[in-house]
Amino acid sequence: MDNSAKNEIIELFEHHFNEKVESFEMLPQSGSYREYCRLGNSNRTIVGAFNNDVKENTAFLSFSNHLYHKGINVPKVYAVSSDLKKYLLEDLGDTTLFAYLTKTRESEGFSENIILVYKKVIAVLPKIQIIAGKEVDYSVCYPREAFDKQSMMWDLNYFKYYFLKLAKIHFDEQALEDDFQLFSNYLLSASSNYFLYRDFQSRNVMLKNDDVYFIDYQGGRRGALQYDLASLLYDGKADIPESVRQQLYDFYISELKKYMKVDEERFAAYFKGFVLIRIMQAMGAYGFRGFYEKKEHFLKSIPFALKNLEFLLKKLNLPVELPELVSVLKQVTQSEVLKEIGKTQSELTIRISSFSYKKGIPDDPSGNGGGFVFDCRAIHNPGKYDEYKKLNGKDLAVQQFLETKSEMGLFLDAAKTLVEQAVKVYLERGFTHLSVNFGCTGGQHRSVYSAEKLGVYLQNNYPVNVVVIHREQENWR
Repeated sequence: MDNSAKNEIIELFEHHFNEKVESFEMLPQSGSYREYCRLGNSNRTIVGAFNNDVKENTAFLSFSNHLYHKGINVPKVYAVSSDLKKYLLEDLGDTTLFAYLTKTRESEGFSENIILVYKKVIAVLPKIQIIAGKEVDYSVCYPREAFDKQSMMWDLNYFKYYFLKLAKIHFDEQALEDDFQLFSNYLLSASSNYFLYRDFQSRNVMLKNDDVYFIDYQGGRRGALQYDLASLLYDGKADIPESVRQQLYDFYISELKKYMKVDEERFAAYFKGFVLIRIMQAMGAYGFRGFYEKKEHFLKSIPFALKNLEFLLKKLNLPVELPELVSVLKQVTQSEVLKEIGKTQSELTIRISSFSYKKGIPDDPSGNGGGFVFDCRAIHNPGKYDEYKKLNGKDLAVQQFLETKSEMGLFLDAAKTLVEQAVKVYLERGFTHLSVNFGCTGGQHRSVYSAEKLGVYLQNNYPVNVVVIHREQENWR
């Protein structure tokens, strides 16, 4: 987010709430090009969003208003800029369903606690699809009003050009195109007069106050019920066990029956087809963002997609013959290149600390020793001025000082270059820990700012786990 967009979001907050912004931090990006920040003061925190795509924003804002007034837990929209590129949202915290699943699974396995949360999510899905879907303004949908023939062919060709070709999978182009036509025609014969969320997966569900909230539905459109269920149950890195997946499928059917009659055999037949196109769409995204854009953390999802695909192919049984497509998908599951990608992904944790030199350089708890120590004391110090003495590097006023009245930009660019060189080598060699430390006089302003900025940058650009620790602030993130 450039300074212009940042300042406009701050102005939007201050105008809407008639309060000064005291803290501002960028949030890690996920799979989209939208940028998010958290800003606020002692009274409140909210999330600011920036996106140049006005049509996508229009869809998101319209769906947000509709779903909110239908009683669906979505973030409240507080304010929108006149150019429709910036807006302020309710802060739902940082705990996604995926984050909860990952943390809980480490200690409990795929426990009943996880299943209960998934059931909370699934219980709301039919309401979104059927009740809320009845009065949705589909004219704002972007890029299509429905998951129609064009949408399906876009997804299938996305898979072909950004995954198959980049993964060096061989296929007969015309035969595959013929199968795409047959496959999409079959899927289009399913009942589709419902609201299709489009990206209904664990990273787009937030957990707050023992309830579930939903985000990132800007791709919503008219479509079949099966697609969103497929998105959730075959969510790559969530890696839901098959026995649990069947239990959750059955639970969805029981919830769906509260809203409509269900032909279970017909629903199940279409479900497998929508699982397949959803997996292919996701793999296209992994290929584009991973192979093409070189964002390695997207490649980490490929082994999970291969596992789901291999299981699905054993029980596919579609009523249409798709010989070339099935052949290609089998090649994908057997590809040594793709299997190797999964093997070479490491679980590198980068521990970034801010500290005061008065209390010494932090220890490395991994036991490896070493790492980087950057001395921020040559940077113009905001702590010398009374108005900044009680603030720290996460406060907006301090950030603005360092960005406009110091050499912080040059300093951080140099630090990034050195750290990135190490990160790339550590990933290639399968190392698991790297420490980076930023020190200043009091461990309050310059070092905190530097640690925060580097943490967000590395999380957004590399397949790593980032832990940011402000030792003197007793503030862990």
